[in-house]
Amino acid sequence: MDFTPTEEQGAAQGLAAQIFGDLATHERLAAAGSGTDAELWKELCAAGLMSAVEEIGLLGLVLLLEEQGRTTAQVPFAASCVYGLLAVADHGTGEQRERLLPPLRDGTAVATGAFPARSGLRTDGEGRLSGVVPCVPWLRDATLVLVADADRVLWAVRTADPGVAVLPVETTAPWSAARLVLDRAPGERLGGPGPELSPEPSPDPEAEAEAEAGTGREPEAGTGEAAGAGMYGAVLAASRTAFAGLQAGVCAGSLARAVAHTTTREQFGRPLSTNQGVLLRAADAHMDTEAIRVTAYEAAWRHDQGLAYGAQALTAAWWASEAGRRVVHAGQHLHGGTGADLDHPVHRHFLWGRQLDSYLGCGSEVLEELGELLVKEGSQ
Repeated sequence: MDFTPTEEQGAAQGLAAQIFGDLATHERLAAAGSGTDAELWKELCAAGLMSAVEEIGLLGLVLLLEEQGRTTAQVPFAASCVYGLLAVADHGTGEQRERLLPPLRDGTAVATGAFPARSGLRTDGEGRLSGVVPCVPWLRDATLVLVADADRVLWAVRTADPGVAVLPVETTAPWSAARLVLDRAPGERLGGPGPELSPEPSPDPEAEAEAEAGTGREPEAGTGEAAGAGMYGAVLAASRTAFAGLQAGVCAGSLARAVAHTTTREQFGRPLSTNQGVLLRAADAHMDTEAIRVTAYEAAWRHDQGLAYGAQALTAAWWASEAGRRVVHAGQHLHGGTGADLDHPVHRHFLWGRQLDSYLGCGSEVLEELGELLVKEGSQ
C-alpha cells in the first residue's frame, strides 16, 4: 500500500487548503448560521475541485475533505461528491452520466443522500416512491437526492418534482438538513431499469453477502435484487470512507486549536502545555486523529485500486466514530472554560465531530456490521 498522493492529488489538496483557509473564517461561518456559504461553494466549483474528484479518485477526495474538516467549512462538498459525482460516475448508465454529471461538476446541481437506508421507502410498479426520511444532511441545498428503497435499489429523486417535500430541521452540526417526505414522487433508477426485467439466474451468495456489508464489490449483472443491494453497499462504503476523511480533518483542526491555546495560555508563570496531563491528553488525541486518517486512506486506496474494501471502510467508520468523539471532547476540554463558550471556534469542531460520530452509523453499529462481515468471510 502506498498512500503517497500523486502530483494531481497533492495540487488539488493544496488548492483546497488555500480556498478553505481564505474563505472559511470564523466570522463567515458565524454569519452563515446553519446554511451553506454560497460564495465559498461557487469558489470551490470555479476552481475545478468538484470536477477534479473524478480524476483524483476517492483517496483524492479524502484529502480534500480533510482540508474542509480543518475549517468546518459549510458547503455540501462531501455529500455532492459521494452521492452525486462518484455514485453516477461509478454506477450510472452512459446516458445518465452524460446528462447528470455536467451540472454536478460545475456546482449548478447539488446532490445529497438519504443514507444509511433505514426508513423503508416504498416503490410502486411505475417507479414512484413514498415514505419519510427524518433527516437528510444538506437537503435544503440539494437539487438531487439519492435514496434506497426497501430492496436497497438506488433512485435519484429531484427535489423540485411533484410529490417531494423538503421540511427544514436543525441538527447538531449546521448541515442545512431537512426532512424528506415522498408521496408517489417520480424517481430515476440509478444504473437504468435494472435486471428484474430479464430472467434471474441463481443468486451468488458470496456476492450478496459482501454487497449487504458494503464491500464495494457488486454482484454480477442479472442477479436481481442483489445487484441493487450491491450498488447500495458500494455507495455506502464510499460515503463512510469519505466522511471518515472529513472527520480526520475536523479532529486535526480541533487539536491544532487546542495546541495553539495550551502553548500560549500561561498558568502559574508557565504555558499550560508544559503540564504532563495536558501533554498526554494532546498526544492521545493526536494518535486517535492519525488512526482515523490512515484507516480512511487505506479504504480509499483500495477503492481506487479496484479491491474489495468493505472491511476497511467499516474500520475507518469505526475509528471516525469512536476516536473522533474522543478527540473533539479533548479539544474542548484542553481549552478549559473557554471551550464551554458556544461562540468559540473550537465549539464548531465539537459539533461537527459529534454529528459525524453517528452520521453513517455509531461505533457500536459499525462494529456489529464489521463483525458480521468477518464471520461471513471466515465461513466461506
